[in-house]
Amino acid sequence: MLEKTQVSGGNVALNFASPCQFSDRVAIFQQHLDHSQPTRMSDGLQAFAGHFQCIQRDQIGECCGGIAHFVDQYIVIFRYVNMLGGKIDRILFNAQSSFAYTHPFRESHLMNTFPKHIFASLILGLLLVLTNLCQAKQAKPNILWIVGENLKLDLGCYGAKNVKTPNLDGLAAKGMRYNKVFSTSPVCAPSRSAFFTGMYQTSSDTHNMRSHREDGYRLPEGVRPLTHRLKDVGYHTANIKTMDGEEVGSGKLDLNFVNEGKLYDTNKWEDLCGKKPFFAQINTLEAEYDIYDRQTWRQPRVEWKGEKHHEKIATPENVTPPPYYPDHPLVRLEWARYLNSISGMDKTVGKILQRLEADGLADDTIILFFGDNGRIEPRGIHWVYDTGIHVPMIIHWPKNFPAPANYRPGTVSEEVISLIDVTPTTLGFAGISRPLGMHGRIFLGDRRGPSRKYAFSARDRIDETVNRIRSVRGARYHYIRNYFPDRHFTSLNRYKEKCFPIKPLMRKMMKEGKLTGPPAALMSPTVAPEQLFDTLADPHEINNLANSNKPEHQKALLQMRTALDVWMVETQDQGVFPEPDHIVKPFEKEMHDWFGTPPWAKGPE
Repeated sequence: MLEKTQVSGGNVALNFASPCQFSDRVAIFQQHLDHSQPTRMSDGLQAFAGHFQCIQRDQIGECCGGIAHFVDQYIVIFRYVNMLGGKIDRILFNAQSSFAYTHPFRESHLMNTFPKHIFASLILGLLLVLTNLCQAKQAKPNILWIVGENLKLDLGCYGAKNVKTPNLDGLAAKGMRYNKVFSTSPVCAPSRSAFFTGMYQTSSDTHNMRSHREDGYRLPEGVRPLTHRLKDVGYHTANIKTMDGEEVGSGKLDLNFVNEGKLYDTNKWEDLCGKKPFFAQINTLEAEYDIYDRQTWRQPRVEWKGEKHHEKIATPENVTPPPYYPDHPLVRLEWARYLNSISGMDKTVGKILQRLEADGLADDTIILFFGDNGRIEPRGIHWVYDTGIHVPMIIHWPKNFPAPANYRPGTVSEEVISLIDVTPTTLGFAGISRPLGMHGRIFLGDRRGPSRKYAFSARDRIDETVNRIRSVRGARYHYIRNYFPDRHFTSLNRYKEKCFPIKPLMRKMMKEGKLTGPPAALMSPTVAPEQLFDTLADPHEINNLANSNKPEHQKALLQMRTALDVWMVETQDQGVFPEPDHIVKPFEKEMHDWFGTPPWAKGPE
């Protein structure tokens, strides 16, 4: 709260009593800025803030005699001459601290030199930067992201059968479990590029799989990697691969931007010792095919990472694959292999949690477990059905930090969440206000944003396979728009043909006339331009309701169709611009050299 606020005759005086109130004054200052030129003001703010933040925090403290003292004495007075036009007539600074003495602002010089809207942006930038510097002086929790590879809600705590996940089940029992979390993409690189920046991949031009690796691409101005923002307030950052030499994480980045500088300080757990606060990310090894030697075409059967050590909880005899696959021994075998990979992942998570306790860090560390995209199955990853975008999430809050009001341990949340929301929520855990223009919303914390009605997802080119699909997921209904109805499940993707034996099996069975019902429908060469599924009545998303005459279905279709149109315009969906052939063509040869080309398909030119 503000100690004193006076508004009269266009004057606003803000008297701030403590550093903890700094974000309040920023919010009020923002309300009085010239909203008639938001783009120019935002540019000025980002340029100023980016320059100012490069100064070391200890240097700032020296030059202004301590941020806390500066904030205690800070008074801002400004006047609007024309509120409708938003023209700032006068900005006066009266500060009785060494900052004012060391770096005096001379009103006449500044106001004659800078356009007024730029000047206002600079002042807001100063306030935002000082907010972060002030926050850096306060005790902060450690933050640990455990990012699961390629899984749906296939944990015991979600009701999954034939898996053994006591460690994640225990974390969920003590923390909060989220039932309706959806990735922004059904494949890793675009999804990670979104939740690592807080901007939809379709807005930042990182929506195509493994793009911008060699073209000098930079993120849009003002968009920054999460770890850079955390380092601004004192976080030590890590992408953990090993604990005392034992591999526990992949160290995976797989981001569609590579020119933003160093993203992490270390990849070893031991380096976190004494580094408080820290942000650590551990990308699980399991639920992933062992393909990164790029010699996969040589393997008669592609193994899962660590498969030889996976406990055989699931067997071909006790599993029940989804009904859109044929009831076949190979299908059941592959399903069991996947579930056993999930059980193997849980063992690794157990090692991480035990080490957190042993090192005395558990009571100071917020833990977020979530999947980067949906399940690694033929109809899962790469497709925006729930199997490709519906991911688990568990959050556990530590004892030594006050929990947010909406954190209720031992409960299950049914609110719709997008992985884009993880970014501002994580920043909030670190005491950082949601940056201007960030797409996500804070879903857990004392500055919680409005509830989300829909989660939006997008699929574009993946490897050599060009497509464009958009998805709107609500609490019950799921709307999918297929821009290329002739490019569906049977389209060529060499990774899928080699690593997922169910797909060539279904091709063979379809050719022999042995498929019926949902498996036969899945093998159709085309798909409807629009699909609508009632996920409550039809969890496997088999019955398309887009042509249903029922009022409730037509209402959902119209609402979600409109929501998608608005979202694409508001976020400036870049998928409307196809990649040129000279970018796409090399992926055909790359994928051929990596996975080979099936006999029925044409090889690369």
